[in-house]
Parts: sequence; C-alpha cells; structure tokens
Amino acid sequence: MKVLIVEDEPMAQANLCRTLLKYYSDIEVVGMTGSVSETVAWLRAPGNTPDVIFMDVELSDGECFEIFRQVDVRAKVVMTTAYDNYAVKAFEVNSIDYLLKPVEKESLDRAVERCRKASANTDVEALLRTVSPAPAPAGEFRQRFMVRLNDKILPVPVSDIAYFISEDKLTWLYTFGESRYIMDQSLDILYSQLDPSRFFRISRNCIISSSAVKSIIKLQGGRLKINPRPEIPAEILVSRSRSEDFLNWMEGE
Repeated sequence: MKVLIVEDEPMAQANLCRTLLKYYSDIEVVGMTGSVSETVAWLRAPGNTPDVIFMDVELSDGECFEIFRQVDVRAKVVMTTAYDNYAVKAFEVNSIDYLLKPVEKESLDRAVERCRKASANTDVEALLRTVSPAPAPAGEFRQRFMVRLNDKILPVPVSDIAYFISEDKLTWLYTFGESRYIMDQSLDILYSQLDPSRFFRISRNCIISSSAVKSIIKLQGGRLKINPRPEIPAEILVSRSRSEDFLNWMEGE
C-alpha cells in the first residue's frame, strides 16, 4: 500500500512514518506533507496516487477537509486527531477510520488492517456532508445562547458576544462586558448557528464579531493580527488561508 502522511507536527510526522515502515512490510510511504496547500499540490502532481492517506484534522493553514474541496481524493483516509469530539463520530458513521493522538500501536494495527480489507475508497462527499453542519436558514440564526454559571443558567444575547475561542480542549464565549463562559458546543457547531454577516471564523480556534475588531495588523507570511475589544492576553490571529476573505468580510463584500 502506498501511503501519504499529512501531519503538520514534524515529530509526529516522523514517528508515524517510522512506525509504519517498521511494523508493516506491505506499506510504502510515498509522501509527507504538513499543510492544506502543500497536500493539494502534492495530490495534483502527476503520478501521485496514494492508496491510503493518514491525515491530521488540524493543519498549519486550516482543517484538512479543505483538501477534499480542492482536489479529487481517491484513497482510503485514516484521520488522526487529538480531540474525541463529534468529528470522530462522523468518521465512524462514514466507515472512515480514525486514530486519537498520541497514536497507539494497537489502534494503528486496527486502522492498517481495515485499509487492507476495504474494497472501496473513502466516500469523501459523505464525509464533507457530515462534518460541515448546514448553516441555519436566513432569519433563523441564534439570537441568544444559554450559558451556565455555577448553579445558574443565563441567557447571553448574540449582540453581547465579542468572540468564541477554543483553547485547551474547551470552547469559551467572551462578551463585550469582559465575562466568559464555557460552551458545550464545538466551534464548528457554533459557527453554523451564527449570522455570517456578523461573525467570521478567522482560524480553527476563533470566531469573532465584526464589532470586536478594534484594529488589524498585517504580519509576515500573509497572516493578520487583530487587536480586539475586549483585549485578552492571547494573540488573535487570522490564518493565511482566511486573510483575504476576512478583509473582504470586514468591508462588507
């Protein structure tokens, strides 16, 4: 089996390659990439036709699902992820195997054996339908979110929300009043419920309100840095792949 490894962490990439070559004599690692753009370019190159792709969900320039939107992937796909969330269930529904990081040998054995026995490639269209929540119909976006504060449940109007941030496997809602609350939903689910004219997903870790953008600084490499209100210690950055769309959105295009 010809294998492509898509992983943006060099150590994880090297470890997976070494393990595959050491324990599975029928596997040949034909390529290793670390970003959406690099992977798309590799797959488009003549002669690059892997049988199996081990693919990290979150890459340096966006989520791996963007690869499927840009190029026709005809291979068996094994996802690797650090988060046991709704996406993992989606992989199971679509008969797509997955590995939770750090990858264990027993789980890798299972994934390789499934790839050997599978007669068909991954149904990419089914995958995209499952992991991309349908946006709410016009006029039916959320107007408020119910949040927990100790033993209380509080309504937070959408107009009070500055941004949502995912960090340390938790999703936080920040308000203009400088309060923050833990949310049960992932950023993917939250974004599907928000009015896209008012909120933008600037990276895999952040959704921001246009009213929270105080100023924008251009960085080397095409990324943008946002000075938000209210301010927080962590930097809020727009990924390179989303910078142009973000600027157009801010201009109201």
